[in-house]
Order: sequence, then structure tokens, then C-alpha cells
Amino acid sequence: MSTVNGGISFWYAQEGAPAPREPLPGDTSADVCVVGGGYTGLWTAYYLKKAVPFLNITVLEAKFCGYGASGRNGGWLYNGIAGRDRYAGLHGHEAAVRLQQAMNATVAEVVDVCEREKIDADVHRGGVLEVALSPAQLTRLKEFHAAELAFGETDRVLYGARETAARVRVTGAVGSSWTPHGARLHPVKLVKGLAAAVEALGVTIHESTPVTEIRPKHAVTPYGTVRAPYVLRCTEGFTASLAGQRRSWLPMNSSMIATEPLTDAQWESVGWEGRETLGDMAHAYMYAQRTADGRIALGGRGVPYRFGSKTDNDGRTQPQTIEALREILVRFFPQLAGVRVDHAWSGVLGVPRDWCATVTLDRSTGLGWAGGYVGSGVATANLAARTLRDLIQQDSGQSGPTDLTALPWVDHKVRKWEPEPLRWLGVQTMYAAFRGADRREARGHSARTDRVAVLANRLSGR
Repeated sequence: MSTVNGGISFWYAQEGAPAPREPLPGDTSADVCVVGGGYTGLWTAYYLKKAVPFLNITVLEAKFCGYGASGRNGGWLYNGIAGRDRYAGLHGHEAAVRLQQAMNATVAEVVDVCEREKIDADVHRGGVLEVALSPAQLTRLKEFHAAELAFGETDRVLYGARETAARVRVTGAVGSSWTPHGARLHPVKLVKGLAAAVEALGVTIHESTPVTEIRPKHAVTPYGTVRAPYVLRCTEGFTASLAGQRRSWLPMNSSMIATEPLTDAQWESVGWEGRETLGDMAHAYMYAQRTADGRIALGGRGVPYRFGSKTDNDGRTQPQTIEALREILVRFFPQLAGVRVDHAWSGVLGVPRDWCATVTLDRSTGLGWAGGYVGSGVATANLAARTLRDLIQQDSGQSGPTDLTALPWVDHKVRKWEPEPLRWLGVQTMYAAFRGADRREARGHSARTDRVAVLANRLSGR
């Protein structure tokens, strides 16, 4: 059996494509128009409709709900958020602590909503285990662990090599850091369940309806225009396809593979009984989960960026990327060298120029947006949606400021990415530098981070 390449993702191969919803039938109006039917758009519609049931909310989706990163990600529901250190520098340490605490609580919020709405998304709260496989990685791991403690995560635990192996037997792991604020889930089961819950509340979803332009009080499509006091852009990695947004967020490519189901003996050799989500401290890092049906789903950057902010074709990924991900799998678990890779796919995530996730509502125009999650969107999208809800309620006079509207990522301004070919050259150079640094660190014995990686981080703003 050969590896299936593309077809959106392995998660859709398991679940099947959703039944198509009707496109926009023509010009119409709404109280709120949400552009994008992924996690951010659906969560925003969900929380707004829950808060104000009489609102007329329309969601517009170019393909079908969950076609983008929401249906292709690694299923990491965890408390990481892009830009926290920068927000600490801009707004003070305590402001960033509040942001981190909100993210910690968001993991539980998503789990609670799944239970309340009876969304069976294969959720397992095993936390997040991030491992170090070299002296340099161990140094970064300890620095990372100390930073998380400084931002209030007192329930995080640092493990040595033996304790790490007791959780997951990653070959060569010399230490790890574990947080309980994480869970594994099935991305497509979540997005399908969330879309159904939103429709049950009375929200209208139009699929196969690409939005070509967003302007104050208007979302323009080939089928007609939706007019609304609030128009919310929730398009993440596909933002560059909108008029005037080519350089706003860079669509970073990430790729994944899913193995065949492992045997009981193979799982015995690997461990992983806690079903933690698994990552490492490499510069070009990996991420993985143990799926509900006994596979390993593992991802990494692959070809990081396509010239001109282009996106993939229904998840197809390059053969060399599939092989590179397989090499990571075998490096972590050599005993699985003969395991078949059943599926490979790719998707894009949104990366702002300063690598900071943001939530914004322009009160003068009614235009809002959220995203730039840099790969941490499964949980962050939920926090962003609740924040958009509060901003709209505040703007419309239905409530005052809240704890969420005071978080430091609200209304953060980001400069645009460089024009081509500069941004293509920059991203390719950055990831070539990271991969080279990872190879040198793996071969060497220094506990210091490779100097090229330090320089690449500084120049990229990462």
C-alpha cells in the first residue's frame, strides 16, 4: 500500500468530507459577517450567538469549514501563544502573565465546550511533553522551562533522561519539560462538531463562497455582497489571497505524516501511555501525537514557504518532505523503521512579520481580525474568538471592558512583510540556517546554541 499524498489531510480521509452547504445566494445583510470557516471564525460565531442570541450572523467560507489549517493541524490543543515575550517587552511582564494565564484556561475551555456540545473530538488531556536530544537542546529546554515558570506556570515539571523515558521512549532524549495544559484531539472531528453547533444556534454558514475583498461594512464575493456593521477577517494562512492583504501575514507551510496503526508490541516498545502531545527543542522543530486509533501523526516545516504567498493544492506535499518527516520518526523511534506511512499532507499557517498573534477591532470601520498564530492556533483561536466577542459587545454598548479586551495582544500593530523576492529568500535562508544548526548541534557536544541559529532568530524577528 503506497502513501496517500494530499486529499486535504489524514483527518479528512478518516472522517470524510462534510456534506456541502449552499453558497451565498446573492446580496444580503447581517449584524456580523465572519469571513472564514475555520476555528477562529466558527468559535467567534459560536460565542457571539451564545452571548447575544438575536444577532444575525453569517459565516462565509471559500471551500468548506475546516478546509484550511483547522482540518490539517497536528491536533495540539495547548497553551502556547506566539509573541508572549514581545508583549512582555512592550506592555510589561504582568501583562504577558495575564495573557499566558488566559491561554492556560483556554485549554480547559475547549474541552468543556466539547463536553457541553457533545462534540466527540477524541480529546485526551495528557499534557505536552517537549524533549531535548542534544546538549544544546537541553540548555534551551532548561531556559524554556524556567521562562514558563516565570510566566506563572507553576505546575510544569522538568524531567531527566530516565523520567522522560518513563513517559515516552524517545531514543537519545536527555531531558524534557511537561505541562498539564495540553490535550490531543482530532482536528476534523472538532471543526465538524463546532460547525454543527454553530448552525444549531441559528448561525448561517455559506460554503464555496470565496471572499475577494473586505471593506468597511462589506464582504464581497462572486455571488453577492454581505453588508454588516461588523466584518471579521478570520482567514489565518489564507489571508494573503484577499485584496490588499498580500504582505500582511505570510502563509507558512507545515507538513505531516500519519503511520499505519502500531501493534501492541510496537506501542510497548515506544511507551507513550499518557498520550501526551510530543515536541522537541530543535530550531526546525517537530510535533506529534498518538492518535485515538493507535497511529503516530508527526509534523514539521518541510518546504516552509512558496514564492508569492502561494498555498498548496488540497494538501499535496513534496516527496522529499515526506522522507524527511519519516527520518524524524525513525530517529525518535528506530524500532519503527519498517512501519508504513499511510498518509502525508500539508497546510499553511499565518505568520506576522513580528511573529505575534493578534486580535483587533477597528471601532471606526467595524472591521476586525484575529490570527497570526504561528502554528499554535488550535487553542489560541478560541481565546481570540472570545476576545472578538467582547470587543464587539463593548463597541456596540452591550458591555464594558473585560479581562480579555485588556490583554496585550489586542489591537497590536504589525508591519508588513517584505515584497518578493525578498520574503521568499528570507524564509528559505532562515530555515536553511535552522536545519544546518540542528545538524551541527546533533553532531557536536557543545551546550551552547549554534551561533548561526542565534543570528537567524535575531534577523527574522522570531
